[in-house]
Amino acid sequence: MKRDKIIIANRGEIAIRIMGACRQLGLDYVVVYTEEDRDSGHVKTAAAEKGNDAVFRIANYKDPNEIFAVADYCGATAVHPGYGFFSEDFRFARRAAIRNRPIAFIGPRWEVIRDLGSKINTKRIAKSLNIPVIPGSDEPIYSEIEAEALAEELFQKQRDDGIRRPSILVKASAGGGGMGIEEVTRLDVFRQVYRRIQNYAKRQFGDEGVLIEQCMKGYHHLEVQLLCSRHKEVVHFGTRNCTIQSTGRQKRIEVAPGFDPEYVAYPFDAYRVLEQIVNYSIRLAREVEYDNVGTWEWIVTRDGRPYLLEVNTRIQVENEVSACISRISKHKRPVNLIREQIRTALGEKLRYSQKHIFFDGTSIELRIVAEDVKRGFAPWCGTITRFEFPEEPWLRVYTHVPRDVAYEIPTEYDPNLALAIVWGQDSEEAKARARQFLSRTIIEGVDSLGQPIVTNLGYLYERVNDILRFV
Repeated sequence: MKRDKIIIANRGEIAIRIMGACRQLGLDYVVVYTEEDRDSGHVKTAAAEKGNDAVFRIANYKDPNEIFAVADYCGATAVHPGYGFFSEDFRFARRAAIRNRPIAFIGPRWEVIRDLGSKINTKRIAKSLNIPVIPGSDEPIYSEIEAEALAEELFQKQRDDGIRRPSILVKASAGGGGMGIEEVTRLDVFRQVYRRIQNYAKRQFGDEGVLIEQCMKGYHHLEVQLLCSRHKEVVHFGTRNCTIQSTGRQKRIEVAPGFDPEYVAYPFDAYRVLEQIVNYSIRLAREVEYDNVGTWEWIVTRDGRPYLLEVNTRIQVENEVSACISRISKHKRPVNLIREQIRTALGEKLRYSQKHIFFDGTSIELRIVAEDVKRGFAPWCGTITRFEFPEEPWLRVYTHVPRDVAYEIPTEYDPNLALAIVWGQDSEEAKARARQFLSRTIIEGVDSLGQPIVTNLGYLYERVNDILRFV
């Protein structure tokens, strides 16, 4: 593996974390950046560690030709897509595998990405394995009349079940990450929403397929973190709770484990539910012969019923919150999931099994974003002049924002500033430490009109108290 060189086809904090994993594995790497990202921490870190020959400017992170051209020029043997961009693009992964100079794709096989990238196909496979899924369509819907008929049926089913305010979700079947989803509460506006989502799906994903399903209310959003290898090994690193999200369904606070009956009294057997969703996830992973890092997303209702939502065939932003509480017995230190992802993608065996993995404490991830939560989480643009946060043994902060010079937030990308990972011996201590971190973090800056920076620090401080609870 020491002969491998990885091109990191992403930006910001995830690029920095991939660099760290490469460093641990003794692997060489190169990074790419756009003009807007010239001052990003991932560029400066790579140049300092590897020299300017390891840093390549490109016009667009989403241009596969540029990525592969840089890979060929520098002799890269593998490409790490991070999250977003090409991470769940099976065409990109397939091209990496079959081109004249093939390079390894740090992720699952392209066939797996293709098969699980469709929510509808994932739902079909799950149903064949008796894994519970949300009521709704089992096939991509392209007909407006057919879609409306199903919508009417789902509205009626909810009324029959005594639901006072029934609603449905209209989703782009090839979407992900909370994108391409709208809620409909009245049948008379359904067609308008359906057409909007169908047009969005065609533009963004090249597939007009739409998924219609019942909108579940008052649930918790849980995830199961799996790691699989090409040698048919499957282990899990527990569960996490991602219920606290923005209005656009973008996660803001994540907690591991997904439920904590020692901290919250649930009206159902929480341990049993967690065991269920882990076992269901492993069953589906074995069925498709999954072979890398992946996340199985679930919703759990107030009465403890789990439903599979989708599978993310990539490393996720919140992978570290699971890794932070996970230990492999012979190492006794937190797992580095990005490191494990790279190892398995390059063909290595896990070298451990589930019996070697144990869990310790509670971890909370805080996503710090320049946004105005009072205006629907609207992004803030401007220049950061001061960014300070505490350093503690129970804290990790990942950020691409420089701390020694002013930093202009690129308007071309989401204004994510940092990820803070807090660990505690239990949920109460983790929560107290999260509030301590937030109260000691200072972010200053101004926009083009001289108005002060707006961030979500206050929102995060208030919502920390809601973790793991049904509110």
